[in-house]
Amino acid sequence: MKTAKLIIGIISMVLFFLIAMQSCVAGLGNILQENGEVSGSAGICLALCMLIAGIISVAARKSKAAGFVAGSFYAFGGLLGLTNAGSYSDLVIWSVVAFSFAVVMILGSALAKPQKNEPPKA
Repeated sequence: MKTAKLIIGIISMVLFFLIAMQSCVAGLGNILQENGEVSGSAGICLALCMLIAGIISVAARKSKAAGFVAGSFYAFGGLLGLTNAGSYSDLVIWSVVAFSFAVVMILGSALAKPQKNEPPKA
């Protein structure tokens, strides 16, 4: 599970840049069209949640609690993205990706075997 947390964390940090750039363009489109949608801002919030969760999952991949915290950040970001998607369907896709990462993190941490406390080697 440590390897999965590392891989998902790295993918999340890379996706942060893609989602943030797409959301900036979507926000600019919302402003120019004056349609009252907030999908650009929601996308930025989703990107930040994915970045935070990715950093947590990489930095503390051996901890069970860190998996739950990262999973809750993924779930919160996905919920934010789904509820404020508006007319841009790409935010729905990123929200589903965030929810799938949340499921992997939470279930992986819940089903992880407890580690044995071994004395440090000299």
